[in-house]
Amino acid sequence: MPPEADRPALVLGLDTSGAWVAAALVQGGRPLAAGETAMATGQSERLFPLAAGLLAAAGADWGDLDAVGVGTGPGNFTGLRIAVAAARGLALGLSVPAVGVGRLEALAEGLGRPLIVAAAAGRGMAALALASGAGVGEAALVLEGVLPDRWRGSGLAVAGDGAAALAAATCGPLLVPPLPLAVAIATIAGRRRAAPAPRPAPLYLRPADAAPMAPPPPLRQ
Repeated sequence: MPPEADRPALVLGLDTSGAWVAAALVQGGRPLAAGETAMATGQSERLFPLAAGLLAAAGADWGDLDAVGVGTGPGNFTGLRIAVAAARGLALGLSVPAVGVGRLEALAEGLGRPLIVAAAAGRGMAALALASGAGVGEAALVLEGVLPDRWRGSGLAVAGDGAAALAAATCGPLLVPPLPLAVAIATIAGRRRAAPAPRPAPLYLRPADAAPMAPPPPLRQ
């Protein structure tokens, strides 16, 4: 539903892209409530109670939401699906937009540009991208702590997971994201909620860890 004329848009941000479950409420660009719990499993059981608690703390209800933002990764395969499915289901049930926000973009929210943003991608890998005034570029998958040659000695600032080692390689400053991840997701989603966009979908930079089951051998006659 559209926000009332005298009320700024209320946006819920969700993220389960890593070993955590996180949610935040932002209204008119101002954070109202946020929560995050470290957990490697069980995010699906914790996500809705966490969001409901934030709504109650803000004196709001599900029907007051004007949009739902969700972290689309990169991140954990199963975790990404949990938050994305929850956001899409909520948006459908409440007739409000669901807005996907990349984790690298969320990490760069509120920081000066240009800069390199990094996010752990599991199995000793990291996703890196260059954030500029035009937005966040395409993510590259690299070994953790390894900076592509094109950015070595560039003086670019770095933020995100493993940023200290990367900043040493760029010879640039180390920046700390000023907003919790779910708050940044909700903030960005609030700006974009009126823009046409496809439904949120997980961003996978590498194939799934589990290989498909091999077909059974043919039966002998």
